[in-house]
Amino acid sequence: MIGAPAPGARLALYWAPEPDDPLHRAGSSWLGRDAQTGAPLPQPGVPGHDLRALTADPRGYGLHATLKPPFRLRASWAEALDAAAALAARLRTFDLPPLAVRDLEGFLALRETEPCPPLRALADACVEALDACRAPPDEAELAKRRRAGLSPRQEANLARWGYPYVFDEWRFHVTLTRRLSPEEKAAVLPAAEAHLANALTHRRRVSSVCLFTQAGPSAPFLIAERLPFGA
Repeated sequence: MIGAPAPGARLALYWAPEPDDPLHRAGSSWLGRDAQTGAPLPQPGVPGHDLRALTADPRGYGLHATLKPPFRLRASWAEALDAAAALAARLRTFDLPPLAVRDLEGFLALRETEPCPPLRALADACVEALDACRAPPDEAELAKRRRAGLSPRQEANLARWGYPYVFDEWRFHVTLTRRLSPEEKAAVLPAAEAHLANALTHRRRVSSVCLFTQAGPSAPFLIAERLPFGA
């Protein structure tokens, strides 16, 4: 664990596979970086395509599914850590449905293959539990979000929670690539399925959440703390 971040860092509350989960190894290798250690990793080859370029954006964030989106602190690191630890202590473990590689609006991502109400409840709880620690987004951040074209509900979420895609707008996903062209997808999707196949057969329970930190705007996200659930 890397400990308290520098002033001006961003925090996020993410789900990430446990270090001994085969998905941690296979998924980190696919992205080319281990968010637990920060170490670069060799990536599999995809004939005719530069996987390093195709995974540049998700590599910076690390292998994860977003629960509480990245934010800057208005409170101290100790207060944020206490709030996250208190949340984790009152959560209960649950089974994660099997995951599969899916096309998510042009991006490749791992998605759950069946509904999982505890997963949505976890994301909702994470958004609320750390919100008192969140500094409001500045005008540049708001403008960046609005460029995507937001629905009225998403705009309301942005104003209240600092991010459009929370609560009913949230979808579990572990991003594996940038947005792909149809030609790229035809090659990269089967390569991702093959690379992750053995890991995806492993049954897993959600038993912790992770505080990720980003030291500065161009810095990679790293796992600062892994917080186990209370039971």
